[in-house]
Amino acid sequence: LAVKDIYDVAGYRTGCGNLQKFAESHAASRTAPAVQMILDAGARFVGKTQTDELAFALFGQNAHFSFPVNPAAPDRVTGGSSSGSAAAVAGRLADIATGSDTGGSIRAPASFCGLIGLRTPHGRISLDGTMKLAP
Repeated sequence: LAVKDIYDVAGYRTGCGNLQKFAESHAASRTAPAVQMILDAGARFVGKTQTDELAFALFGQNAHFSFPVNPAAPDRVTGGSSSGSAAAVAGRLADIATGSDTGGSIRAPASFCGLIGLRTPHGRISLDGTMKLAP
């Protein structure tokens, strides 16, 4: 399980693709329920993935970090704020990854990387321990 860096994972800092937010954060004391339920089902956490700064962009590019490589098309962007998650799965670094999708940020990177992305209905999964994006 690769986890987009907007979800808390116990023992890890959450930076949301922003250097100041990362510098000011502390290691989480508990794991976000959205992540914990996947771990409880048997997944193994392999790391956090890059996101557009504050999960707010369209192309998967963050000025503070190098851009994630699109394994399906290395000369093209990975797309959307869940770009690192899509790149991790497409590159076979993880079997599954978390993402967020306020405006296509799971579905766009998945399609750019030759994958299928699933956006659950709003309210289906707890957002506790997750950076707030939109109500």
